[in-house]
Amino acid sequence: MSKYGAKKITIDGITFDSKAEGRYYEHLQKLKKSGLVEDFQMQKPFTLLDRFAHPQTGRIVRAITYKADFEVLYTDGRIEVVDIKGFLTPEFKIKAKLFMFRYQIPLVLLKWSAASKKFVEV
Repeated sequence: MSKYGAKKITIDGITFDSKAEGRYYEHLQKLKKSGLVEDFQMQKPFTLLDRFAHPQTGRIVRAITYKADFEVLYTDGRIEVVDIKGFLTPEFKIKAKLFMFRYQIPLVLLKWSAASKKFVEV
C-alpha cells in the first residue's frame, strides 16, 4: 500500500502505484490500438526548477522535479500530460503550477469514479 492508501497493481509486468493508474494504462493501450494515440510514456521526469548555486553561500540547491504518470502523444500531434490522483496534496498543487508555467503543455488530472465507472477530472 502506498503512503496515501492506494493498493499497487501489476499489469503486463508493470507495477502501478494504484488500481486507477493501472486502469488508465489499459485505457491508453486501447486508444493506441484504435489509432487515437500514437504513443505514451510512463513516469516521465520533468525538471521544474534547475539546480543552482546559492548566490551568497555557493551551496548547491537541488533541482525540483516532477514525474508524470503518463505523457500521451495523440495521432493528431497533440501532447498532454496525465496524472492520476485520488486527491491533490499542497505539494502537488505547487508542482502542477510550476509544470504548466515551464512547459506550457496541458496537464490533465484525473481520478477514477466508481459511481460513473469512468475517469473524471479532479
